[in-house]
Amino acid sequence: MNPFTVNTALTLNPGNDDSRPSKPRRRDVVENDEYAAFVRRIIRAFAKRIATGDVEALRDMVGLSALLDDAITEAVHGLRAHGYSWAEIADRLGITRQAAHQRWGGNR
Repeated sequence: MNPFTVNTALTLNPGNDDSRPSKPRRRDVVENDEYAAFVRRIIRAFAKRIATGDVEALRDMVGLSALLDDAITEAVHGLRAHGYSWAEIADRLGITRQAAHQRWGGNR
């Protein structure tokens, strides 16, 4: 094999003169309902443990709130990168497109 031969399996778009990567494809939703239900059960169980007298863990639970806000921001930015519009995202959240853009559309 010639050392200067381009391996088309390693190129972004073999056979295409356009060097830009193709637009990401939307992924099918797989088991997200079950995963969300699992997360809700964990959060409720943690709250019940704290409620039985573990006051020291209360700070950890409040810290999860900030972590969840960051995760939502990451999820929205990921959806936008996969081609979802502000209108589609806002529709799922029951808010206006403008409200979604205002909350998550800032510079990253």
